[in-house]
Amino acid sequence: MGKTVCIAGASGLVGANLVKYALEHGYTVRGTLRDKDDPDKAPHLMALPGAAERLTLFTADMADPGAFAEPLEGADAVFIACLIPTYFGPSGKPAREMDDAQGEAEIVMPTVDGCLNILRTAAEQDIKDVLICSSTSSTNPPESVSAKNEVDHWSSKEKQYREKKYTSAAKTVMEKAAMEFAEANDIRLSIFLPTLMLGPTVIPLHAEQGFLGALKKMVESGVARHERVPNDSNSMIHVQDLAALFFAAYEDPQQSGRFFGVFDSWHWQDIYAELARLIPSLETPAPLAEAAVPPTGFDFTRRDSLGVPLRDVPTILGETVEWLRGGTS
Repeated sequence: MGKTVCIAGASGLVGANLVKYALEHGYTVRGTLRDKDDPDKAPHLMALPGAAERLTLFTADMADPGAFAEPLEGADAVFIACLIPTYFGPSGKPAREMDDAQGEAEIVMPTVDGCLNILRTAAEQDIKDVLICSSTSSTNPPESVSAKNEVDHWSSKEKQYREKKYTSAAKTVMEKAAMEFAEANDIRLSIFLPTLMLGPTVIPLHAEQGFLGALKKMVESGVARHERVPNDSNSMIHVQDLAALFFAAYEDPQQSGRFFGVFDSWHWQDIYAELARLIPSLETPAPLAEAAVPPTGFDFTRRDSLGVPLRDVPTILGETVEWLRGGTS
């Protein structure tokens, strides 16, 4: 391949899988972490096949405007996978307890400014290809639709603020700021919009966090995450498939814009039914007492234009459970 990519947030769930994919496909990788010597993260990245020859790690914090000058030097593209959701302010105050001024200052703008810091450095170094990992939380229009798409459907910042959803608003505001910057600076920008990401992790710590951590407890103890099945749905993708989507967009010069990083959405009662099949010891939550709401609907035309075959939900769950039991990745 011969190209060099910078992966900002190389130690995150998405970033680590981007590093893995890039190394497997011959790229030279410049990865950033908040601490390149983090003993819980760096050794697992450097243990990947090809890392000794083609992976260099850097310490960089997106809050520092100049931190990415060295990691981006000589890169052909930058993948921004460090915009992780922020649910608490610096003092530990939950985002949902903040007013708009504090929510914007402590939750929204650090994500927006951090992304723009990386984009400005990319523009200064004449990097013309940028890919960002965001979230489907930016794609929920105020009026519900039967099938949402990435072009027409945006969350309302104002509605997210009213509902104290500053964490979600950060993605909405960040994406629009990034798109405006990219257009002004002739950058080809692709933004991926995932929700729940499952599958084997590169860094063991990730298996202890979020739904992966909850799923690990289900495998080990048979105790479900919920007492009652939520009357809601969850969208998911295999994290290795998400990495493949990123690189498909990068490698096709005709692709840009927003793409769902989702295979499909399942209602929780169907998710638990599948988990009960995979984990016979699982004590499933109490069933719904009302009619199930329909799962979130998507128009996957743009995602499918990337030509990446994706694992279906039973396969995603099955491979994840098998790996948590000690299977191979």
